[in-house]
Amino acid sequence: MTPEFILLSLVVVTALAFDFTNGFHDTANAMATSIATRALSPKAAVSLSAVLNLVGAFLSVEVAVTVTNAVIRIQNPDGSPKPELMADDGHGLLLILMAGLAGAIIWNILTWLWGLPSSSSHALFGGLIGATVASMGWQGVKWVGEGYHLDGVVGKVVLPALLSPAIAIVVAYIGTKLVFKLTQGVARRYQEAGFRWGQIFTASLLSLSHGTNDAQKTMGVVTLALIANGAWTSTTDIPLWVKFACALAIASGTYIGGWRIIRTMGKGLVEISSPQGMAAESASAAVILTSSQLGFALSTTHVCTGSILGSGLGRRGAAVRWNVAGRMALAWLTTLPLAGLVGAGMWWIGHLLGQGAGAFVVFAIMCAAALYMWWHSKRDPISHHNVNDAWEEPKDRAEKDAAPVAGGTH
Repeated sequence: MTPEFILLSLVVVTALAFDFTNGFHDTANAMATSIATRALSPKAAVSLSAVLNLVGAFLSVEVAVTVTNAVIRIQNPDGSPKPELMADDGHGLLLILMAGLAGAIIWNILTWLWGLPSSSSHALFGGLIGATVASMGWQGVKWVGEGYHLDGVVGKVVLPALLSPAIAIVVAYIGTKLVFKLTQGVARRYQEAGFRWGQIFTASLLSLSHGTNDAQKTMGVVTLALIANGAWTSTTDIPLWVKFACALAIASGTYIGGWRIIRTMGKGLVEISSPQGMAAESASAAVILTSSQLGFALSTTHVCTGSILGSGLGRRGAAVRWNVAGRMALAWLTTLPLAGLVGAGMWWIGHLLGQGAGAFVVFAIMCAAALYMWWHSKRDPISHHNVNDAWEEPKDRAEKDAAPVAGGTH
């Protein structure tokens, strides 16, 4: 068993772990509003989302092998790795992938601990960008496109991150206004019942599209690692076992349910009703599907959060919690650079320790960080039992916990 084979195995395991975190991190995108309005019970919502993510993962793999080509220069146009990264059975490329994935996983779990919806795609790109810069220098990253073609970090990551929430807010605002205008004479109980059925459909559509888009990233990373190691040669096909493994990983993560993020999106931004929920989900689906047809890459997290904000603005009397929205925006702005810093740091650790111990140490650091954050989350547990409880700010919960118990002392 060679060091390169061990490194390949660790990269595959780490990629599937990222896919798992991607699943539970992004469950809220499709199901948070359906859970908040009780169109679906929490467990039924994540179960439905998991099944549709699993199905969606098999619907399309057209761009999986070239998924990283838009932002970093580790592949040729046909998806094959750069020759300079293929020495020692692809050790150079495998270490970049390992470090980048570790950076993405740590950031995903950290933002989950904070209950903040951030883009898993941006976390992955950030981690890979940081590891690539550490390995190949700044020239290893495609910062902008060539000529009039929008590409690279600016065209594929930065501009969509700025535009997608704004577009979704406008679409959801208009949709919510229309919904309440058209149903003015309908009794509230009939509004709620009818729109809850609509929510189930739109949430299902979002889950299906999420599985189709997000599972491809991990399939591409795993296949690229196999090509680098010489275990796979085709740059156009994905091994069948990779498709199954990635589909099961993202579906399993979805079923676990990122309850902390679901709670923030469903209860923390605005108290949402069924008409608002359907308007928000419809707006998200419209923006995501339209952008896919136009070849414009958007973060589903940014779109869905923007839609929820727009639905709150579109309903008269609804209060938007802008402090929560501000924390989300801060997480969005810092995802790329901070995941990049972690990815770069992981690459340097792996590089300095060499082919033998480097990959093991990077993997161990990642696992230790993940376990610590999971243990820390137990101090304030959120599950399907309390995800729909009345929203409280963290400082309010802390003051309540610190207050003396009536009739006694702390």
